[in-house]
Amino acid sequence: MRVDRVRLLNFKCYGDADLTLERGVTVVHGVNGSGKSTLLEAVFFALYGSKALDDRTLDDVITTGEEEAEVELWFTHDGHEYHIERRLKLRGDRATTTKCVLETPMETIEGARDVRREVTELLRMDAEAFVNCAYVRQGEVNKLIHASPSDRQDMIDDLLQLGALEDYRERASEARLGVKTVLDGQREILENVRRKVQEKEKKDLHERLNSLESNRNDVTEEIDHYETQREQAQETLEAAVDVLERHEETREEIATLDEEIEELRSKISDTERKRDEAGDEISEIRDRREELADERADLVAAVDLEVDEPDETVVQDHIDDLEDRDEELRDELEDVRVTITEGNNEVERLREEADDLEENAEAARKEADDLEEQIEADEAAIADREAKLDDLDDDIESAQATFDDAPVEFGAAESYLEDLETERDELVSRINDVTADIRTAENAIEDGERLLEEGKCPECGQPVEDSPHVDVLGDRREELADLEAERATLETERDEIDERIDRAEELRDAERRVDRLEENRDNIEQLLAEKRESLADRREQRDRLRDDAEEYEAEAEEKRAAATDREDEVADARAELGEINTERGEIKETLETLERISEITDEQAALETEIENLRERRADWETMNDERRETLSEKRDRKRDLESEFDEDRVETAREDKANAEQYIDKVDGKLDELEAQRDEIQNAIGAAENELAELEERREELETVEERCERLESLYEEAETLQTTYGELRAELRQRNVETLERLLNETFELVYQNDSYAAIDLDGDYRLTVYQKDGEALEPEQLSGGERALFNLSLRCAIYRLLAEGVEGSAPMPPLILDEPTVFLDSGHVTQLVSLIESMRNDFGVEQIVVVSHDEELVGAADSLVRVEKDATSNRSRLERGQPPESELLASD
Repeated sequence: MRVDRVRLLNFKCYGDADLTLERGVTVVHGVNGSGKSTLLEAVFFALYGSKALDDRTLDDVITTGEEEAEVELWFTHDGHEYHIERRLKLRGDRATTTKCVLETPMETIEGARDVRREVTELLRMDAEAFVNCAYVRQGEVNKLIHASPSDRQDMIDDLLQLGALEDYRERASEARLGVKTVLDGQREILENVRRKVQEKEKKDLHERLNSLESNRNDVTEEIDHYETQREQAQETLEAAVDVLERHEETREEIATLDEEIEELRSKISDTERKRDEAGDEISEIRDRREELADERADLVAAVDLEVDEPDETVVQDHIDDLEDRDEELRDELEDVRVTITEGNNEVERLREEADDLEENAEAARKEADDLEEQIEADEAAIADREAKLDDLDDDIESAQATFDDAPVEFGAAESYLEDLETERDELVSRINDVTADIRTAENAIEDGERLLEEGKCPECGQPVEDSPHVDVLGDRREELADLEAERATLETERDEIDERIDRAEELRDAERRVDRLEENRDNIEQLLAEKRESLADRREQRDRLRDDAEEYEAEAEEKRAAATDREDEVADARAELGEINTERGEIKETLETLERISEITDEQAALETEIENLRERRADWETMNDERRETLSEKRDRKRDLESEFDEDRVETAREDKANAEQYIDKVDGKLDELEAQRDEIQNAIGAAENELAELEERREELETVEERCERLESLYEEAETLQTTYGELRAELRQRNVETLERLLNETFELVYQNDSYAAIDLDGDYRLTVYQKDGEALEPEQLSGGERALFNLSLRCAIYRLLAEGVEGSAPMPPLILDEPTVFLDSGHVTQLVSLIESMRNDFGVEQIVVVSHDEELVGAADSLVRVEKDATSNRSRLERGQPPESELLASD
């Protein structure tokens, strides 16, 4: 993975920032508190959202005083390009995510949770794994060393995806236990079903069922006999009921005829009344028609139509002429209104343009005045930088003057110092050798004196009488004196060389100071040239702004004159508008009169139609009453015929038959109820027997099914147990392989960057317990190392883990950039040099495509392929990004 670009808006200390990152080593450089680490936090937040904030909330991300924030990240992963955009908005006292989108080569994913899940799957690590592997955050350089072995094991297992195997093993164990629980339950069910089958088989259900079915057939035959007798009685009952019903229908029809005869009489009377009312209405309509004729005559007289009795054509023609004229006036009115509107708009536009031009003139003059102040400040700055150049030249000359009486020329102090130090090391070695010889001689003299006191030869240990070796102590004392004299001479030479070394160090420091001063002078000269060039540009821009202001004012005056002329045209148009409205009012009154005349004509025609309709309705009503009178005569004849058909004897016989039949049916129904209840009871017993037989078959099938299920569960239990064991063994095997590989990579990395012969190897056991072995074989815990060694050791471990994940188990895998945030906190200058070697090795030897380092250390800056400088404005407290060399203030501060 490679981060290509990050854009920030109102993110913490950044107002608006946009940074493109290249391959290789990028160092983000700046003073403490300038916002370097915030840049890395923005990349982390873009990838993982709120999971990257630790104990903080989204409110802490938005710049103080702002309500919205944006973060965009472009990155390349496994050869494909991706883009993430996150937007935050402050609502009340709480910030929420208003937009979170991940654009991939295949699809667009929305939503903070879905985007984080996709990033986790893409990088094969969540936010915690990211900071444990690729992102060494400020203050966490010793995190892995200070962690307990179990915590370190969990961290690295999660990075290597071994935690998933443990999850799978636990799931297999849970599945095995679950299968065992189900199997035990099924075995209990199996015994229960087998017991029920045996109980059913003891009841001899088939013989019981045959006996019940025979009893049911006997009862059914008796029921059929009684039902036949009941059907005959029912037929007699229905015949009697039919006679009685027809007698009742005749009586009801006679009553209905009486009602209908009375209704016809009433309708005939009502219709005659309506005919009389229609005659009166016709007279009223004729009166209304005469009134309309008088009104029309008055209206015709009021309108000049050139005829006394104009027909509808004359009236309509006059209406059409007036409407045409009104249409013409309306068009003219619209044109005048457009002229007025356009005129007003143009007047307003011209005056607004004049105002804008005057504002432009004022702004141009103000900007010119501001440039004048900047020009004065630039002239002062140029003078100040020229004075600084003179001071630097004096300092350089002063530093070079140190070599006037020096034993070497300027430029050779470094090699001269190295020669002196080599010579001093040789003298110290010789002094140490002589000192060792002195101690040997002193020990020999002490032993000899002790032997002499005992009366023995100091050389051979024999009695001293007549011994030829008695004078050996004198020789030893002379040898000791010579050695002490030689050591004194060597120490004198060493002291002289120390003085020369001190002088050589002063000369070397002077050379380095000259180099820094010359570098500062070059930078100031470059800045001075840039400042002079920008000064000329500002002067030219100031003059151009003042010319622009005069042109703006002249153009504004022309706009205002044009607006006054256009106002006069609008006034003329308003007068014409009044004349058109007056004429249209007169036309409207005439049109209303003509339309009323036309309406009266229509009303008169309608009244004539209404009179004709009333006449037709009176004729229809007369015809209707004639038909009703004929119907009335027919109904009276039908009533007399029905009254003659009435027979009381037949009705009485039908009543007796009905009573006898109902009495017999009641008795038969009681007997049938008893027999049917008996049959139902037998049928229920048959059903119970059949159900028990069916249940017996179901139990037998269930028994077979449960037996098969138990066999399958036993097989599944064995498979789950095998799977659990396999996952455990696989995890142990993969962990051992990864531990061996990680141990090898860690030793390679630590040996590469740590150039001290004190340590022989690093051991990493299967529980990720770390042990450092010295050259003498002594074992040390990592916490026993010095602060710098411990930090360098941890960085080596992090880089080794990174290499392991990048190489993968079966081939290389794309990894995020290696990100180091202030890794030099615990390192002295020597250890910083070793860190630089580590970074260069990760880039050159191990092929890490992109490394991003946040630091204010100058040595790390020198190792960068690309440098990003971060500065914070003391007034606005906002950070800004810039590529290139450190600013002038930093260069001068290093002097």
